[in-house]
Amino acid sequence: MEITSQPLEENIKRDNLGKIKIKSKSTSQIFIKLTLGTLFILTVLGFLTFDYKGINLLEAFKETLTNVKTIFFEASLTHFTFLEALKQIGVTLSLAFLTTLIGAFIALFLGLFAAKNLSNNIVSNIIKGFVAFIRAVPTVLWVLIFAVTAGLGSEAAIIGMTFHTVGYLIKAYSEAFEELDEGIIEALKASGANWWQIVFQAVLPSSLRYLLVWTFMRFEINFTNGVAMGAAAGAGGIGFELFMASNFYFNVREVGFITIGILICAIILEGISTKIKNNYLK
Repeated sequence: MEITSQPLEENIKRDNLGKIKIKSKSTSQIFIKLTLGTLFILTVLGFLTFDYKGINLLEAFKETLTNVKTIFFEASLTHFTFLEALKQIGVTLSLAFLTTLIGAFIALFLGLFAAKNLSNNIVSNIIKGFVAFIRAVPTVLWVLIFAVTAGLGSEAAIIGMTFHTVGYLIKAYSEAFEELDEGIIEALKASGANWWQIVFQAVLPSSLRYLLVWTFMRFEINFTNGVAMGAAAGAGGIGFELFMASNFYFNVREVGFITIGILICAIILEGISTKIKNNYLK
């Protein structure tokens, strides 16, 4: 019996230019393109119809470039010394470390009850629903909410940042716990292990790498939040100095020096995080 097959060329789809189609258009791709196109048109219309109040755009652009040059190439300190700047960065790092430490401790405990393989569905859904609400509200709003009772300052910043950290880490921790093989838990239960023995002998050891990675990632986020809270809530640290330099002293050079210092700290934290993950958490 002779088996015939259609030529391969007949099954290949080509476009109008003769090129082979790699992907076929889907409804989601069309929707994304339409959305991006609409946003682009609205942006252009916004620029065209905006009331510039006689502003010379060319001069404004030149002034912006001059300020950028001053910030990054002529940075200097005027109202405080370099050692004081390092001290303020240390204050912001301490704020980030404290809120991350407290938040991680609370999230570790609640994350165990939020994991569906370690708790019942009702408790898990209640906790996950609550932390979803916490995460939906930005950190700065939580700080301002707690500032009503605690007053603006470091107290409101610590409470608000810790609150949002708990919501963030509970989700991360519980998902890490749920990745554990269900067979291991069932085997420990069959051998007579209680809930706490399962947690300490199986769950935490197998999830330690993910817990540390998520915790350090949140520490990086809390550092940037600490900078913002220093300006928005008067929490002190380098963020408050940045706020003073830009809004009270109008010192562009000092703003540049502080900005560069913050960027260097963020790069160092990212480098430490990468080294920990690559060398110690394999």
